[in-house]
Amino acid sequence: MTSLRNNAVDKTARPKVVSFGCRLNTYESAVIQEHAIAAGRNNTIIVNTCAVTQEAERQGRQSLRRLRRNNPDAEIIATGCAVQLNPQAYADMPEIDRVIGNEDKMKAESFAADNNQPILISDIMTVRETASHMVEGFNGRTRAFVQIQQGCDHRCTFCIIPFARGNNRSVPMGRLFKEVRELVANGHKEIVLTGVDITGYGSDLPGTPTLGQLARRLLAAVPDLPRLRLSSLDPAEADEDLFHVIANEPRLLPHFHISAQAGDDLILKRMKRRHLRQDIISFCDRIRSARPDTVFGADIIAGFPTETDAQFKNTLNLLADAGLTHLHIFPYSIRVGTPAALMPQVEKAVIKQRAAELRAAGKSAMGVFLESRVGSRASVLMEDNGLGNSEHFVPVKVGADLQPGALIDVTIEAVQDGQLVAA
Repeated sequence: MTSLRNNAVDKTARPKVVSFGCRLNTYESAVIQEHAIAAGRNNTIIVNTCAVTQEAERQGRQSLRRLRRNNPDAEIIATGCAVQLNPQAYADMPEIDRVIGNEDKMKAESFAADNNQPILISDIMTVRETASHMVEGFNGRTRAFVQIQQGCDHRCTFCIIPFARGNNRSVPMGRLFKEVRELVANGHKEIVLTGVDITGYGSDLPGTPTLGQLARRLLAAVPDLPRLRLSSLDPAEADEDLFHVIANEPRLLPHFHISAQAGDDLILKRMKRRHLRQDIISFCDRIRSARPDTVFGADIIAGFPTETDAQFKNTLNLLADAGLTHLHIFPYSIRVGTPAALMPQVEKAVIKQRAAELRAAGKSAMGVFLESRVGSRASVLMEDNGLGNSEHFVPVKVGADLQPGALIDVTIEAVQDGQLVAA
């Protein structure tokens, strides 16, 4: 870590935040930027790192080095999950001026002009509450992310994130309703509820409300919100209220992303997941029976330790058996400190091959889904350059020159370059 670079600072430059990883990081980066702007930390670059895989962490470090080369006089701050897990390693990087932990990065005082503490890391496992942060907007994004909870009470054998984020803690509904109302008033037409484990929402709150209850009450409390989307769901934690809202509330969009991870029962048990293969299929089938137009995505890990060819085939076949299209494929990588790191490992070449097969199958499934939409109607939220997103979270090219934030109904005419093309 270097000393702060106070010479030749451009006082007119706005703070810049570079975000890696999940949607929660995107939300938090917006909060961080507002804190940095309010504190007048001009010519400051803040990198919000990710630690979900070794590759994600490598990319964060690479970005920090590149940013220093391109901005020799800027103050560079590293924060996020990778920093929380190993603050000294980042403090030792000569490219970095300060490191700030996950809890501290959400506090305005961490970025105050007179706070130049080089290492600011709290014990994340002792944190018991989380607060909503009023974010006025997301730099022109037509969708806005809202954090409903933080942390995770589960201990999957491959995952280090609970030790970077802490235990589950939820934001009370009243605070969330206030934030969503403000975002809608500022022009956001779609709200994405996000967190580390959103189906764990409410277990720590009085009365133990559920995610389904939150979604139902939020839509009632903010009738002007056109679109509500959920981030990654754990099929083992979905509550009855959630199924009811999915079936009866069209503003809850028919696109759900599942934290599946695998499609073989023994591998799921070794992962210490709380569901089995059939639970994933049943989850999708139940929602489809109520909302036939629903589309599903999933997180899948390729090459988890001990995974045999037969077990991999079970996971590969899950894509068709559950009807999954929007896939996030993660080649397994060792995270030191997790139980899976001590298990017999699959060869890297095999992991790479399995990941490629899963991606190919996912691309094929997405192609079939896109073709099935030709001739149908779609609700499109415009973003920029004539491109928007449908209710199914699929990019749609619209010929008309429309302003970002416009919500329009179109007819899908064709598929081109992995996108839908509308009339």
